[in-house]
Amino acid sequence: MDTIERLTAIFQKFPGIGPRQAQRFVQFLLRGSSSTRRELIELLQSLGGSVKQCTQCMRFSSNSGKMCSMCSNLERNPKLLAIVAADADIAALERGGIYRGFYFVLGGTISLASEKTNGLRIKQLLESIPSRIKTGLEEIILAFPANPEGDATAIQVREKLMEILPPSLTVTSLGRGLSTGSELEYADTETIKNALESRR
Repeated sequence: MDTIERLTAIFQKFPGIGPRQAQRFVQFLLRGSSSTRRELIELLQSLGGSVKQCTQCMRFSSNSGKMCSMCSNLERNPKLLAIVAADADIAALERGGIYRGFYFVLGGTISLASEKTNGLRIKQLLESIPSRIKTGLEEIILAFPANPEGDATAIQVREKLMEILPPSLTVTSLGRGLSTGSELEYADTETIKNALESRR
């Protein structure tokens, strides 16, 4: 297998990328300048050293401290915690412009085929709740994709949370401003805004 085929095969491993898109990526890099390729190489090499997982929300960040810039931002609202499946979902909620609380990245959703929670950070989430309550947590928002996997994850996370939460704390889910089957990261700003405002 030559270099072009090997690179195409690597791009195909990316989520949502098929053979044609992978080939387009390779062709773009071939047509691009050597400085663009060099910058890409440098950024890929620095991923391992400069990017870390935030100890608070579990998202990947290039912040120098243990916590990311969001978790260390004193202007964010400690009363709200949104639990999302992936880092990309945080970017989607931030685009909406109305959510100013904190986040926790669960690391995916439950696979309906196996119904296993392997790899999901449910234990870490539950362990983080007492300290969040001490700093003023009042509402947990389950912000998962509007699909069967997201719904199954929300049910399981809600059940686990209800075992440890005081009655005064509310657990809500995003409203159906999101169409069924949609991924949070691809939703437009107005849809995100409606989903947050109609949460229940």
